[in-house]
Amino acid sequence: MSEFCMKHIDSTHLFNRFYSSQLFHDVQMSGLFSDSKTFADAQPLFDLTKIIEQYDVDKNTSAFNLSKFVQQNFKIPSFDEIISNLPKTNVNEHINALWPLLCQSPTQQNNDSLLPLAHPYIVPGGRFREIYYWDSYFTALGLIESGRVDIATAMLNNFIDLITQYDIIPNGNRSYYLSRSQPPVLALFVELLLPFHQGDFVFLRRCVNAIKKEHQFWMRDSEHLSAQQPASSRVVRLCDGSVLNRYWDDNPTPRPESYKEDIEQAAKASDKHTFYRHLRAACESGWDFSSRWLANSNDLSSIQTCDIIPIDLNCLLFKQESLLAQFCKALDDEQYSFYEIHALNRKNAINKYLWSQEHDFYMDFNFVTNSCSSVKSLAASVPLFTKLASETQADKVSKTLSNDFLSKGGLLTTTTASNQQWDSPNGWAPLQFFSVLGLMEYHHQDFAHDVVNRWLSMVESYYQQAGKIMEKYNLHQTQTATGGEYDVQEGFGWTNAVCQVFYKLAEKRKPING
Repeated sequence: MSEFCMKHIDSTHLFNRFYSSQLFHDVQMSGLFSDSKTFADAQPLFDLTKIIEQYDVDKNTSAFNLSKFVQQNFKIPSFDEIISNLPKTNVNEHINALWPLLCQSPTQQNNDSLLPLAHPYIVPGGRFREIYYWDSYFTALGLIESGRVDIATAMLNNFIDLITQYDIIPNGNRSYYLSRSQPPVLALFVELLLPFHQGDFVFLRRCVNAIKKEHQFWMRDSEHLSAQQPASSRVVRLCDGSVLNRYWDDNPTPRPESYKEDIEQAAKASDKHTFYRHLRAACESGWDFSSRWLANSNDLSSIQTCDIIPIDLNCLLFKQESLLAQFCKALDDEQYSFYEIHALNRKNAINKYLWSQEHDFYMDFNFVTNSCSSVKSLAASVPLFTKLASETQADKVSKTLSNDFLSKGGLLTTTTASNQQWDSPNGWAPLQFFSVLGLMEYHHQDFAHDVVNRWLSMVESYYQQAGKIMEKYNLHQTQTATGGEYDVQEGFGWTNAVCQVFYKLAEKRKPING
């Protein structure tokens, strides 16, 4: 193992010790910082082990001041509002002005929780000062529209480096994210960029090796499943022997970046470790949090993410396996048949367990209760996006989306109104993208363009009012969305990108001047 990797592993272990220390607990629970992520991202000014040891001595002295100790021993990250002074007349120009402000230079191993990346990358914005996995796929869509294929390719290379080094593409490039991933979009990322690397089989082979490794990550322990042990890690064996996937996290402890919030919520739970695991698994889904994962939509302590087989995850894995088969054929790799069989088996299992005849809609499946979820969510558009649905199923999904999800500003995240940010009345750019592209795959062009127009009109109206582009929107009315663990963030990588894709789909539509 290289010296660089050894330093990297040592740093990760050191920060894991920090997150379980009395110092970290006391600072996070003290309320010194309104956002727990602030201290999780702090940079020690001295040797971290010595700081922890010094704290254990100093905290018992009569003159000890916690705030002063933190200021003396840590560099606290700032929250800088993203402001572009370049002249802008509309949303599209504003987005093009934002990309350079959201771009980060390659990072080296530093004395903090940030995992180094060898290539430039785009951060989402706001409190999110690092790269995020599934965000980056959507961001790349916009970068390509802006003519920045170089940055999109650099981001793909970062993710290949991460899966090569850690056997996981973490939620983000922070050491505290290394126990969980996010929706698997690496194969989609490669598919997106492949037209710019035509005939480059070295590039394709490197990508395929990385996607294979990610497939192994999601399928880990599948060979050990049985009727007696139907679930392990991210795999679940169903009663007919089919294997589908769930979200998971290997670490059943409070999240460092939401430490105080998790501990306070866990006070309501009967089994704290299980509660923490369900919370973290929901973070791996990207939908943190949603009624999809809750037994009671008004009570986060009822979270049950690991009991649920999600529609979107399994459809994205179907797409991953289908693309792996396609890429392997291009490389004369005999494993193509292995992935073809996996894709076919997964498609059959999805349509058996996740298609609800009662609702004529794709629904999550709770394998513990052996029943479909009662929550209708926009994840049902992903089978259309990945071309898994039949024409009949797609028509039925389209009808339900039109009847139950369509709102003033686009498609609602779920039909359940709650205080969670991935529920009604909120809407999110990546889900509009999956839905619009999925509807177009099955010839529902008019409906898709209606969604495009509603979404762009809402983003433009909010931009007129506030001069900002946000991570999420209240679709019922043009105002700031609510819900979630943190203030709504501006920037914002995936909203910028999806707007640019939608502008291309609606080129004849004139944006409202801002």
